[in-house]
Amino acid sequence: MLPADGSYIEMTSFGETLPDVRVVTATDEVITLSMALDDLPPANSEVRLRWAAAPRGGYALVGTVAGIDGNRVEVRYSATPAIEQSRDFVRGGGGEPIVLVRPGLESAQGLIHDLSEGSVRAHFTDVEVALGDEITLRMQVGDEVVAFAARASKVSSVRQQIPVRGPLMVELVAVFTAADEHQARVIRRYILTLQMRARAQAR
Repeated sequence: MLPADGSYIEMTSFGETLPDVRVVTATDEVITLSMALDDLPPANSEVRLRWAAAPRGGYALVGTVAGIDGNRVEVRYSATPAIEQSRDFVRGGGGEPIVLVRPGLESAQGLIHDLSEGSVRAHFTDVEVALGDEITLRMQVGDEVVAFAARASKVSSVRQQIPVRGPLMVELVAVFTAADEHQARVIRRYILTLQMRARAQAR
């Protein structure tokens, strides 16, 4: 049930999903991972690990970051890996419009980079948002508009410098904080439809 040494798995930390995290070793209590220094999760934080379990979907495991040594992360866990059906954590999309609503500030329009039922990564221009901010996000997915209360879990800002100094480009990762199964189903159905279209076009 554990991922093989040297294999690549998915890690979710504070709503951000990293798809190519390498397994160094995996035992019954600790999984040691190798990853980019910029992506290291905080010590003692909770992370979720997923890896393939074809044909049923994937294994999922929640653990705690017990130690960090350079680019290696030790995740300690006590539960048994559980099977998750793929439909429970579909992720995809990109390019859809999104509106960021902040208390006391003007709404800002952006574009989605990727989307799941529990979080979204999006790009905005010249917005004021900080780690931990409570926000509302409205998204156009297909023919429907969904809205979620969310919390900013990662904010990265870079000002355009070439060819001339330009706007501040902001990448926002936000985790949805209020469960809404109907809207989650709308997102899930939309992403699965995109995936089916992509597979059909690839044939």
